[in-house]
Amino acid sequence: MTKPLLDVVFMSEKRKGVLLLLRDGAKEMEYLLNSLDTTRQALLPQIKTLEEHYLVNKYDDIYELTTIGELVTDEIVPLLNTLEVLDIGVDYWGTHNLDFIPPHLLGRINELRKCQVIKPHLSEIYDLNNTITNSCYTSSSVYIIAASFHPSYPALSSEMANNNVNVNAIFSKDALEHLQKNYHKFLEDMKGVKSFNIYAHPNLDLMTLVVTDHYVIMRILRNNNESDGQYILCNDPDALKWGKELFDYYLKDSTPITKI
Repeated sequence: MTKPLLDVVFMSEKRKGVLLLLRDGAKEMEYLLNSLDTTRQALLPQIKTLEEHYLVNKYDDIYELTTIGELVTDEIVPLLNTLEVLDIGVDYWGTHNLDFIPPHLLGRINELRKCQVIKPHLSEIYDLNNTITNSCYTSSSVYIIAASFHPSYPALSSEMANNNVNVNAIFSKDALEHLQKNYHKFLEDMKGVKSFNIYAHPNLDLMTLVVTDHYVIMRILRNNNESDGQYILCNDPDALKWGKELFDYYLKDSTPITKI
């Protein structure tokens, strides 16, 4: 008797594991047993269920996905990746405002793999992340979105310019006004640096985004629009691409600042 495919896939870790292992192509039974760290006696009934539901084919001692199996597996992988991202810190995601993410990127939040929710010590809550700072110096380009202005930005930007790093920074109106009022000399010094570009955005709902060649960092407002010291740190190549696309999304509505 057949079961709903949802039960077939998700009610057994072994069945789900077999489908994911076969996604890259046909595999011998021995490979499946070693990868899943199980026995033939324990795995055969689960594979039989997959065969009965037309998800897996067998020839000799080799197994492969059917066309239906490929369709199902192609759909469950993004879901599993999304759950993996959210499981990293579901309390963080659930208590922070994600409205700043456009729909086309929210639907691809599963690309933020290999992320951490960083909770700095109270004494370090206003410090820049050293991993990101060091990454800035060794990157070809750095992309920044900031709704607030950190006093370390001018020194960091100058150092990046000295290291031939292409810097593109989008500031909120308030952050830009603070920069122009209190760091006028810095802006004058950077005015002739072609690799340093500043933009103003009329309405930022994101505290901070920094994308380097190696990392992405995001500080997100809480659901009540208050800020806290926690942030997301990612280093997966797909996460870097995702972060750059988020920067480009805000860049479309930003105005280049050419006059100090």
